[in-house]
Amino acid sequence: MTYSLNSTLLLTILLAIGLFFFLRASSKDRTTIVEISSSQQPLKVLNGLCEWLNLRGWKQTGGDFEQRILIFKGQVVSSKFLAIFLGFLGGFGSCALGLVIIQIYPKLGWWPILLGLIGGPLSGMIYFKKSAREEKFELRLISENENDSTFMRLRAHRDELISLENELGEKLQLKSDGSLFKTPI
Repeated sequence: MTYSLNSTLLLTILLAIGLFFFLRASSKDRTTIVEISSSQQPLKVLNGLCEWLNLRGWKQTGGDFEQRILIFKGQVVSSKFLAIFLGFLGGFGSCALGLVIIQIYPKLGWWPILLGLIGGPLSGMIYFKKSAREEKFELRLISENENDSTFMRLRAHRDELISLENELGEKLQLKSDGSLFKTPI
C-alpha cells in the first residue's frame, strides 16, 4: 500500500469517526440547573413563566405543592433538514471509504461503493431517532414569602434556559449568574 493510500484511508476513517461523534452529540442530554432571581413578586414571575412555556408548546404535567415544584414536559422534534443533510454526508463519506477500499483491493470491483447505500440512510435514521425525545422543564420556587422578591431553581435543557433568559429577562427582571452564556471551553 502506498503512502498516499495510507493517508487517504486514515483521513476517511477520521471523517467517519467525526460523523459518529456528531451523531452522538446531537442526542446528548444537555439538562442544566440554574438559579434565577427577580425583584418581582413570585406569583407574577410564575404566571409569566407558565404563560411563556405554554406558548412554546410545553404542557404542565405535574408538580408538588409541598416542595413548590412545577413540572412541564415537551416533545423535541428532529430536524428533517439536518437528518437529510447528515444522510448525504454519511452517504458521501461511505462512498469515499468505498473508493479507498477499491484502490487498496482492486479485485473487489465496484462493490465497495455500495457502502454509500448503507452509510447514508443509516446516519440520517440514527440522528432522526436519537434526537427526537421528551424533555422536562422543572421549576422550583425557593422564595418563602409571597411579597418579597423571587428566587427559583430551574432544571431544563440549556438552550431552553438561554431562550428564557433572553426573552423574559427584561420583562420579568430575571437575573442569573450568567453561566448559561459562558462556553465550557
